[in-house]
Amino acid sequence: MSHATRVRQEIRRFLAIEPVQVAELELDDGGALRPGPGSPPVTHGEVFLLVRKGGRPVATLLGRVPEGADPKAVLTALARRHADAGAEPVLTGVTVPFTSVVVATRERADRLAHALDSLLAQDHPDFEIVVVDNAPVTDATRELVERKYAERVRYVTEPVPGLAVAHNTGLAAARGDVVAFTDDDVVADPLWLTELTAPFAADPGLGCATGLILPARLRTPAQVLLESHGGFAKGFTPRTYDPAEPPADEPLFPFTAGRFGSGANMAFRTGVLRAVGGFDPATGAGTLARGGDDLYGFVRVLAQGHRLHYTPRALVWHHHRETWQDLETQAYGYGAGLTAYLTAILVNRPALLPAFLARLPRGLAHARTLTAVRDSDAQGAPGVSGAPGGHDERGHPWPRRLSRLQRKGMAYGPVGYLRARRALRDALAFGAPGAPGVSGASGDVR
Repeated sequence: MSHATRVRQEIRRFLAIEPVQVAELELDDGGALRPGPGSPPVTHGEVFLLVRKGGRPVATLLGRVPEGADPKAVLTALARRHADAGAEPVLTGVTVPFTSVVVATRERADRLAHALDSLLAQDHPDFEIVVVDNAPVTDATRELVERKYAERVRYVTEPVPGLAVAHNTGLAAARGDVVAFTDDDVVADPLWLTELTAPFAADPGLGCATGLILPARLRTPAQVLLESHGGFAKGFTPRTYDPAEPPADEPLFPFTAGRFGSGANMAFRTGVLRAVGGFDPATGAGTLARGGDDLYGFVRVLAQGHRLHYTPRALVWHHHRETWQDLETQAYGYGAGLTAYLTAILVNRPALLPAFLARLPRGLAHARTLTAVRDSDAQGAPGVSGAPGGHDERGHPWPRRLSRLQRKGMAYGPVGYLRARRALRDALAFGAPGAPGVSGASGDVR
């Protein structure tokens, strides 16, 4: 088959992907079916369903509601057959720590407003919100915060572009014992912050916590395709990663940081993150490195001997990118960010080089797996389609072009990181305001 023919087939398959409804179902107290954030009421057709018990997320399913059927009855029956009850015990008698929530943003005031509304509705008893306006070109974000949120949200600016730089500025401004980070394109579940920060009170050795990220909408082929191959979700099994007891099923630990969580839903003990120097300012979206800032933070904290906990109970709904062009950008950026963060780790912590080299052969095999062309899996049980419900199954093949872009990004990542360091050093040399980093952070450009 010629390359041109294969590309046309991939395009046809992509354009044939149909929208999927997003909804959530509470199984306790008689059940309640609600549409996902910004979605219309559930009707017939395919539904991506979050199942809750006692308000807490326990599973996702992809089901089909026949035309003319009652959506709640169909989806409740489906959920009771297939939903796991969840294994994470409820933490009782724990006082959640005072927390700073940092949201970095750039020229997306409309979307930011939805995120802030959801953050202000949190049930956490003691928190603050800090918005970091990164390299703004208009006053839209500042005007939004001042007009609509007044004393409830603190506004700071960071003129140097880059997500890690903005996060470091938020870290420097944070007053909380724990600092949580999320994006301007999420809607946070009301229990999100409490569930994300309670583990810090329960475990004094915990340095980082991450949570569950689910799609707010699955309206376009790009959104469905991304979620069909796992999206940002890490499943419904809580897990603690302890560097003192490396997990036997993670031979690349701690360098497969993408398994631990994502930057849209993460929190750190503030003193721990400051002690490791915050995030490397030459990583992240908005830099030539293209990404990897969150992964860098995870590994630095683990490398200092602190534990990391993933909890599926801390939920945010994420607005996935909508177009094929967005997917291309994302695929390349993921590849670049992966190798950029590894380069950053070795540059800033050369003592980790022997451990990295020992894992390199398996790491190369893992990289080939990450960038492989992935076919669609067979359908699951009756009434339950393949992913995006399962996150381990695939309802649509992963296009070859996206795999190639991931590989190209991985080849570019180390170069991009070094170029980003040089650009940042040049900017500081010319007296750019708002120098990034956290007071002598080891991630600063030297």
